[in-house]
Amino acid sequence: MPWMGRHRARLLLSLRILIASLATFAVAHLLGLAQSYWAVLTAVIVMQASVGGAVQATVERLLGSLGGAVWGVVVCLVVPHAGFAGLAMALGFAVAPLAVATAFNPAWRIAPVTAIILLLTPTSQAQGPVAAAVHRMLEVGLGSVVAVIVALLLAPRQATLNLIQAGCKALEAMAELIGPVMAGLSEARDPGEVEGLHARIRAAIAEGEAAAAQARGERAISLTGAPDPTPLCRTLRRMHHDLVMVGRATLSPLPGAVGDALAAPAAAAAAAVSGRLLTLAAALRDGGSASRDTAGQTALANFAAAVKGVRTRGLSRALTDDAVARLFGLTFALEQLGQDLSDLVERTGELSAHA
Repeated sequence: MPWMGRHRARLLLSLRILIASLATFAVAHLLGLAQSYWAVLTAVIVMQASVGGAVQATVERLLGSLGGAVWGVVVCLVVPHAGFAGLAMALGFAVAPLAVATAFNPAWRIAPVTAIILLLTPTSQAQGPVAAAVHRMLEVGLGSVVAVIVALLLAPRQATLNLIQAGCKALEAMAELIGPVMAGLSEARDPGEVEGLHARIRAAIAEGEAAAAQARGERAISLTGAPDPTPLCRTLRRMHHDLVMVGRATLSPLPGAVGDALAAPAAAAAAAVSGRLLTLAAALRDGGSASRDTAGQTALANFAAAVKGVRTRGLSRALTDDAVARLFGLTFALEQLGQDLSDLVERTGELSAHA
């Protein structure tokens, strides 16, 4: 079903959460943990859309719980907390330093919660601080371990797939953008349309970089054979920068004969580059191979020759200094774009096998 294909990552995450919660509950029951709900809650909380994300969340959860448990035990043993006033004072001592740690590093956000549980819940008070802290860490550890195991067994390379999906979105938005910005050489363009496409590209690249961070985590623990995801993100950022430079150079039409002379080669270059970007996106998504580009590079070379012809025929003499600078900037930006397109073929070939 098309809907299931579009939402595959979300559906997999839902399935992971369900399996992790049930598996954790079953294991906690077999181990006889008195408060199995903490283990189940931990499994649900640390489960992420990829193994790398689950591992990162697990490490943060364990460190935060351990820090909160240790500090909570210290406060419980050192600070008298009988009665309302004493309990309020102990609560302040327990939460204050952990709140500061959380403010500076969100990875510690579970630490104040753990300390509060040890100090205020009736079960912890009945068990005593040390026993309660040990049980708390066992529950958190169990939920974390089960969540990571489930993530390992169910779609362990999801981060790489998420990166590929984000890369395809960025390339498709770039393919839409190149036409309007190149048309700006000879006609006024819609600023809203261009900015909307830039926003889509920025969002897709940010999504890809977040997935790449998780994919690096998967590679670090040898869960997948996927290549380093960093080069793809770097190339996408360079290409977006190239298009930003092109857009600045074509912010307003070039006057008269210059704009007319460059309109056709600019349109041809835009069409060829757009088609090439869509081809690379399809290869990345479908796991196909991307052949070397000929049409795109030829169209860019033809545009560079057209710019040289404008100068040779003396048409550029009628341009203002600003227009001349923009024309040279456009030529340089398109040259860089051609080089980055060639680099993108390599990046696509590296990752397409993991689509």
